[in-house]
Order: sequence, then C-alpha cells, then structure tokens
Amino acid sequence: MKNKSIIIIGAGPGGLTSAMLLASKGYNVTIYEKKSHFGGRNSVMNLNGFKFELGPTFVMLPDVFSETFKEAGKNIEDYMTMTRLDPMYRLKYADGTDFFVHFDKENLKKEITRVFPGEIDGYDKYMKSQKVKYDRLYKCLTVPYMRWYNYLRLKLLKAFPVMDLGKSVHGVLSKYFKSEDFKIAMAFQAKYLGMSPWKCPGAFTILSYVEHAFGVYHPQGGVHKISEGLAKAAQDSGAIIKLSTGVKEIIFDKNKAIGVELENGEKFYADSIIMNADFAYGMSHLIPESHRPKYTDKNLNGRDYSCSTFMIYLGISKKYNIPHHNIVFSEDYKNNTEEIYERMTLSADPSFYIHNPSVTDDSLAPEGKSTLYVLVPVPNLKGNIDWEKEKSKFRDLILDKIEEKTELKDIRQYIEVEKVITPLDWQNEFSVYKGGVFNLSHALDQMLYLRPHNRLEGYSNLYIVGGGTHPGSGLPTIVESGRISARLIDEELGK
Repeated sequence: MKNKSIIIIGAGPGGLTSAMLLASKGYNVTIYEKKSHFGGRNSVMNLNGFKFELGPTFVMLPDVFSETFKEAGKNIEDYMTMTRLDPMYRLKYADGTDFFVHFDKENLKKEITRVFPGEIDGYDKYMKSQKVKYDRLYKCLTVPYMRWYNYLRLKLLKAFPVMDLGKSVHGVLSKYFKSEDFKIAMAFQAKYLGMSPWKCPGAFTILSYVEHAFGVYHPQGGVHKISEGLAKAAQDSGAIIKLSTGVKEIIFDKNKAIGVELENGEKFYADSIIMNADFAYGMSHLIPESHRPKYTDKNLNGRDYSCSTFMIYLGISKKYNIPHHNIVFSEDYKNNTEEIYERMTLSADPSFYIHNPSVTDDSLAPEGKSTLYVLVPVPNLKGNIDWEKEKSKFRDLILDKIEEKTELKDIRQYIEVEKVITPLDWQNEFSVYKGGVFNLSHALDQMLYLRPHNRLEGYSNLYIVGGGTHPGSGLPTIVESGRISARLIDEELGK
C-alpha cells in the first residue's frame, strides 16, 4: 500500500484512529490539523499549571480502545494507563440526598437499599434485560449502514425485538423502577448524547448498563491521553501529523474527492480523503454548496442537533475532597430538560456536573491545588439566547448553585484561574455547528442508514469520522467510526 495515500482533515480521536489503523497497513497517511495540538475536543487546556479536559472527562468500554490498538499491532498499555473508578460518580438530589453509584455490586446494592428501598429486584431484572440488548445491539454499531437493505442484516434483525422502538429511555426504565429519582439515576446518561431521557430512543438504556456492567475509567494524566496515545501510535506506524495547518476546502473532480487546498493556498492530492470535523460545520465550510445537493445550508440548518454546554474551568488554590465525578440535579429535572430541549431557555435552577480529577490524579494541578471542571447542559444556538449578555450572569448563577448545593461553600475565594466557554464560543472558537457539542441528535430519523454515512453518500473517495456519522457521539463510538472508515478505505484501495 506504499503508493496509496490518505489525507485526513482534523486530528480528533476519530481521525487519529483511522490514521493509526491505515498507517499500520502501510498506507501513506497525512493529517492536517488547524489547531496547534491534536485531539479536537478530546484535548487538554493548560492554564497556569492547571490542566483541564476540553471535553470528555471519563472513558467507558475500555476494551474498544485496547482492541483498536491491537488491530493496529499495538499494545495500548504502551501508550496509556486506565484506572477504574469506584464509586463511579456521586449523584446529588435537590433534597440533599447523595447517591454514590459503585461499580462493586455488593456496595451498590447496599447503597440502592439505603437510598431507594424496594428497587433491588427491578435493578436485577433491568441489568439482565439490558445485557441481552447490549450483546445484540452493540455488534450492529460496528458495521456501516450505507444501503437501505443493510437493515436486513441478521445481526440487526435479531436486535430489533430488544431495541424498545417507540419508547423513550424514561419509558423503558418505568417498566423496572418505581422511584422517579432512581429512574433519573439510570436515565441521566442520555445527556451523553445531548438528549432528554423523555425523548432519547429507548435503545440507549444500554448507556447506563455499560457503566454498571463495565465501569467508568480515568486514564492517568487525563482523558486527553486517549488522543495523545492514538497520535503517538499513528506516528509510530508512519503517519504524518501537520499541526497549525488548516484546510480551506476539499478539492473535487465532479463528485470525486481528490485532494485538499490548505488555508495557505497549497494543494495536496490523495487516493482517499477523510473529514474529521464537526459534521455540519465541515460540510458548510469545507465543501462548496454547489457540491452538496443533499446537505445544503438549508438542509443542515433544518436538522436536529444535540444540546450545548456552558463550561466553567476553575483552577482552585486548595484541594477539595469531593468525588471525581459529581452530578447535581435540579429540583424539577424533567422541567429542566424541557427548558433545554423544547423551550430552549436558560434555567433558573439548572442541573450541572462537577469534575474533580485531582482527587484521583495529582498530575492535573499544582501541588495542594485542584482542577475543577463545571458543565451545564444548555440549549444550542437554535435557541434565542444572547450569550454576550447572559454569560456573566449565568456564570454567577452556577457558582451560587455550587455554593448552595455542594460542599464547596467557599469556592469563590479560592479561584486562581478561570475560563468560561459558552455555546457561542463552541461555534466560533471550536467550529461546532450551532454549538451542539454532541453533534447531530440521536433521534430515530438520524440513526444507522439515516445518519450521514461513513463513506459520505453522493461522493466517491470521501469518508467521514466523528460523532456526526454512524455510530454516533461519545468516545467509544467515535473510535468505532474511525475503525469503520479505515476498513472501508482498505476494502476499496486494498483491491
């Protein structure tokens, strides 16, 4: 394959996965990344000695990563070390109740009995049923869906009966649990897809199952080590990564992608092109509208996108002894989700997440200090929120809520470093269309064959990876998208 070349636009985890796999097979792989670092939203921000994850803060399904490295002839342990957390996270309810979600099942069941008496039988039945769903469904997410008749694959036909079609995540959970608060404990994971549990398709109850069955992990040094490990492994196999080198547009010969023009005017050509960018942003900025009859600007704007996030990154001049992961629920969680996804307004009582990795990993902050990451789900930019006006007020509201609802009563006096990112910043600074950080939503009409294809429909030689294609958003599935596109290219060029 030494005479076959691949150009990848963007050095996010999906593009890096494809690069590692294709380079290991002997292809000439070059990645062009406009930022001065790789990782995309799975990268690190260094602020005066404090290290913050830009985006993802935990890892699920570590076997997906180890299997991917193995496919490239690598041992993942040569590139990163992952630690399973127990408890996985602490959930804090509006009445002050804390629920510590343990990976160890004996401790977890004691905690369920303490906080939600009477739910153990339902939990056991739920886990048994979800194992069947996961075993059948996850296999279906590792193959492409580029023709309608791919729905007739035997694997998918076997999965249909357990996919809970027509039901929401909350609706499925209602079959097993009585307590609304316990349902929320098993449903909030829909936020990983940027969706409401009352709207998210019932198939995605496998998200809570995956956590409870396989655990939640922290790579030593931070989750951005995933991207760093993929990049190093790709380079070890011969891939070239050109940082601070933005692509202006993809070059076409009719509908065939043949190369890229860089922002400096240089042009480079390849046998296949992979676009690793936020899908709608990449389509609207890297491909002229005349070359995308299906994905016109009107079509892209009319699609359904995930929620956005309001981020506060805080370098704290003391150590806080709270769990690694903390989710704090609003008093009316359902109303809060409706504010985000339906009314698209800012909440006066939002739910939020606090990441306190320094309790596990001393490398992320100066000695005796803490790195805190606060994430608040908020509407994407299809909502009519003036973020220039609301940014400061909403930041103050979140700090008020942290002081009111958590142990961090004195947080303001210990803030040494601070950075805020709004949905507008996600769009303008990080090239995220409409600020929808979890990409296209995972509604049924935007999944499998109905999601943008891994070999982008309407083109030849043009492939996409990331959360905007199949199988969807989240680090393990983004890595799977990189694997799928790499295999498609190898099937085509390897002939």
